[in-house]
Amino acid sequence: MYRKNALAAGVAAALALGSVTTVATQSTAVPQSAAVGTSAAQPGAGFRAMTADTRGEAIREAGRNASATARALGLGPEEHLVAKDVLIDTDGARHVRYDRTYDGLAVIGGDLVVHLAKNGAITGSDLAHQGAIEAVGITPKLTAADASAKAVKHAKHVRKAKAGSKDSTLVVYAAGKIPVLAYRSTVTGAGKTGPASREAVILDAASGALLDQFELHQSVTGTGNGVTVGQVSIETTQTGSGYTLTDPAHGGTIVYDSYNSPQSNPRQNARAFSKTSNSWGNGTASSRESAAVDASYGLAKTWDYYKGSFNRSGIRNDGRGAPAYVHVDNSLVNAFYDDTCFCMYFGDGSSQNGNTPVTAVDVAGHEMSHGVTASTANLNYSGESGGLNEATSDIFGTMVEFYANNAADPGDYYIGEKLNMSGGYLRRMDNPSADGNSLSCWNSGAGSVDVHYSSGIANHFFYLAGEGTGAKTIGGRSHSGTTCNNDTFAGIGKDKAAAVWYRALTAYMTSTTNYAGARTATLQAAADLYGTNSQERYLVSKAWAAVSVGAALPDPGNGTPTPDPTDPPSGNALANGSFEQGTSGWTQSDNIITNSSLQPARDGSWYAWMMGYGADAVESVSQSNIAVPATGAPKLTFWLKVSTQESGYAAYDTLKVKINGTTLATYSNANASSGYVQKTVDLSAYKGQSVKLEFAGTEDTYLATVFLLDGIAIG
Repeated sequence: MYRKNALAAGVAAALALGSVTTVATQSTAVPQSAAVGTSAAQPGAGFRAMTADTRGEAIREAGRNASATARALGLGPEEHLVAKDVLIDTDGARHVRYDRTYDGLAVIGGDLVVHLAKNGAITGSDLAHQGAIEAVGITPKLTAADASAKAVKHAKHVRKAKAGSKDSTLVVYAAGKIPVLAYRSTVTGAGKTGPASREAVILDAASGALLDQFELHQSVTGTGNGVTVGQVSIETTQTGSGYTLTDPAHGGTIVYDSYNSPQSNPRQNARAFSKTSNSWGNGTASSRESAAVDASYGLAKTWDYYKGSFNRSGIRNDGRGAPAYVHVDNSLVNAFYDDTCFCMYFGDGSSQNGNTPVTAVDVAGHEMSHGVTASTANLNYSGESGGLNEATSDIFGTMVEFYANNAADPGDYYIGEKLNMSGGYLRRMDNPSADGNSLSCWNSGAGSVDVHYSSGIANHFFYLAGEGTGAKTIGGRSHSGTTCNNDTFAGIGKDKAAAVWYRALTAYMTSTTNYAGARTATLQAAADLYGTNSQERYLVSKAWAAVSVGAALPDPGNGTPTPDPTDPPSGNALANGSFEQGTSGWTQSDNIITNSSLQPARDGSWYAWMMGYGADAVESVSQSNIAVPATGAPKLTFWLKVSTQESGYAAYDTLKVKINGTTLATYSNANASSGYVQKTVDLSAYKGQSVKLEFAGTEDTYLATVFLLDGIAIG
């Protein structure tokens, strides 16, 4: 799925200000380059410290190698790679993030990460779309005007009666199984985020069929009764006889007064804060300066957290601070980060939340982290990847709150706890489902839930990974370490958990990563940081299992070898029935067996993905020389998930189960299910025989049906 350039507020929270102590800095005293990381200290998450010049040269070198890398990955002649970022491990290994183009068009879902050894040899890769993009015509049947008109009709987050569409741009949409030419349109109009709401709509450039859509500003509303941060220090700049809220120690971050410019143009009336004294605000919501102090403090703490923990210099790791605008619009209970302008915006709140400016520390941490995600994994803002995107901001917004160590707002795992909500918070990471909406445990429908609620799965994982199970009081608030599988275990500590998540985000995740993919990425990150057989990696797997994502790894410290829980059950006559050894033991007609994050595995990371083309197609995956048990009542069992664009009960697209060429069972689009369903086929007629098992798929000309297989066994 495609992720937008502009990400809006996933959280709004309130902050109280008391009297303020500020630190003034001459604008010439700290040169801009001083804000760029030059520390020789080892950064967190296993990455080497880099100056802006070093990073820039690494990206340029990756660009020079882009053509050779594309060939090594087997990409087609129309495909080109554009270097986006480079991370260098402490041992010299590199992780190069590329975007992909096809015949000059941007590719949605085409991003990838290439992993290189110190000597430059490719050691692995993670691709949002597996393999080359083949035979995509770049001549649309629809015009851009047609696409704009259709985009308005498809809009669901913007009221159609007052909507308009612009910027319908041709792209290649590679987030599905078969890449297609598409239009990406921006629909604007009145919506739940205000009179200037925006929605991205992705349409097939031939048929006009809807491929994806999402809001470009995601709002969260709430109520609160004041600001409570207390006395803080902020960095300012002296200019002549006055001062401005320009922070030279943090990339030149500037806080502007929007002067209630409309949300559609929040910089329309903006001006910098300046005054002759260096004391700002009086700690009340009625003071325009107080909201600005709040924002400046939160942005600085967020910068410092990323710098101190991961040696990251600002949102984009380029030493630049993002401008911030407070007092946006009138009665706006919202804050958002917009990657298209590299800006952050904060509303004043309304009577709905006691007219409290939406400028809290965890708001700044949350929103700035959307920018970090945009410049790294670029997680799509829909489906399971959208939940991971929101969770990433909750995770690091929470870590910023702990890092700030503000006595008036101590760190905890509650999101928006200062908003005075009727329930006392917006979200809880320790027990997400307590709010009545968020998911604490993964289920097959997680991808269709609002991203602010599906984020609860990763939030819950992070809490359990860091803190473990059992009731605790943290930051003066009660936390319950409940799990979805009734397991109990210790945590690895929030700092280690954050390092694992950051490395997974920046080195392994891509725009289409789902929850199964996030598990794989974090286990790899934990192995990188602490070792393959470390307790940290083991406990990360326990935390995922505790939220119903995969199974726990064997305990490396118990001294007794135990089978991998993703292996086939004892007595399985099949080889590699869970696919966790990739294609081993199987014959496939196409690239059917996969660990792609575009679809969910039933267990582990690997599964068989059959059909889903929306065109005439046949596929098969098979295994021969299977010894069916000669005693008892042998049977074939497997897990099947069917999703389809077809309607009704007619069997247009089918999956047949065959033994030695004889069809024993047939499933079709009429068997669509929200998750995996276990199927059983009687094999009594084949007792004691050596047989060939085949799953054969057939799809007709129109509309796609996907058949997913996992956990196959004969016994």
